Amino acid sequence: MNYAIIAAGEGSRLVQEGVKWPKPLVKLGGRALVDRLIGIFLDNDATSIRVIINEEMREVREHLEALTLPVPFHLLVRSTPSSFHSFYELCHQWAADELCLTTVDTIFRPDAFRAYVDAFRADPAVDGLMAVTSYVDDEKPLYVKTGADLGIENFLDADDGTCRYISGGIYCLRRPALDALEEARREGLARMRNYQRYLVARGLRLRAYPFGKIIDVDHASDIAKAESFLQS
Repeated sequence: MNYAIIAAGEGSRLVQEGVKWPKPLVKLGGRALVDRLIGIFLDNDATSIRVIINEEMREVREHLEALTLPVPFHLLVRSTPSSFHSFYELCHQWAADELCLTTVDTIFRPDAFRAYVDAFRADPAVDGLMAVTSYVDDEKPLYVKTGADLGIENFLDADDGTCRYISGGIYCLRRPALDALEEARREGLARMRNYQRYLVARGLRLRAYPFGKIIDVDHASDIAKAESFLQS
């Protein structure tokens, strides 16, 4: 499996709240967020890993360039206006037929992630298996409208009263969804949620995969919350 991490955000809210480390180097249980993800990927049969960071992250760049990994590792240093643009820069010239993408601040249990990747491998007919959670602790959640079989029918900015889940920010995608990335960029899309809506509009086969809980580290208080979650 090919893996990719979006770590190009500024983490401005953490800085404003007194966190001295750039977000990818924020530690949970003594381990940097980006290192934790890379370790989980290696434990799940990684064949390659890609990471994008912004041009201001000198400390993060030095940290990642010093890593020695047993699989091909590509670090892209580029400032982008959004996570969708970061995704595009990471993947638009990548020949991989399938990949798993996440943002660097997405916290989940390793056993839940392994089950998720196994479910993706076991369902070759799906174009995208999207991690979802019923745990809502996000300022602007993306609601996921699903059918009885967890097929994704739409992505909504507000709950219409029928949504059981929100997006968890982890995406397993196959070539049709990656090809649509190029098309979505040409059409001027500029947000990950609009890209996901574009996949639905194109008729791609998307399914939701429920995680028990996923936490985003956006605020200083989220660090302790995430550590407690992982230890529980």
